Amino acid sequence: MEDMPSAKRPASPFTPLDFQLVLLRRMADHNPDLVEDARHALGVSIADMREANKRWQAMLHSPRARAAASRYRSILGEPESVVRRRIGDLDCEALLWPVPLWPDLRFEVLLAPNGAVWNEWLIRAPHAQGPVLTTIADLTPWSCTVDETARAFAPARPLEGTAPTRWGLAFTAPDEEGTRREVVAEFTWGLLQRVAVGG
Repeated sequence: MEDMPSAKRPASPFTPLDFQLVLLRRMADHNPDLVEDARHALGVSIADMREANKRWQAMLHSPRARAAASRYRSILGEPESVVRRRIGDLDCEALLWPVPLWPDLRFEVLLAPNGAVWNEWLIRAPHAQGPVLTTIADLTPWSCTVDETARAFAPARPLEGTAPTRWGLAFTAPDEEGTRREVVAEFTWGLLQRVAVGG
């Protein structure tokens, strides 16, 4: 029997690979060379990355959009681990998934007690060794997370991001000569993208 011309083929599932392409698409504005290398390592084209991002945006804005936690479970499967976190007076739950592109990182979705998603970003894997951050020179793209930077250069002040998946931190840090300078660090999906150094 021939296919009906108007018949719609079912869309292929949105996979963990597609999700990694979404993460990369947001990082391409700041670090196109790193994203290009990662794209080649994954064996995908620029068109594949654009298509994954387009489908992701459609999922987010669909009238039938799933709740964020269910969406991640449907794409990434069951979490590798579920960790209890105390935030102020509230007991929260953190769902962690591996991200093959960054073996030492995990994608974390932080759930409030009512099940709402409070945060979704990359963090260091629980048993992975984090970077040593002592000077501005250590702050290289993709080397550290928001949390690690804030701890290394406390007190750090959070800044409004330019998009929902972007964060900023303002702090002082020594340069290689030991002079303390004002620094603004920008992150996408929780991973460092670039720093701006002032006087």
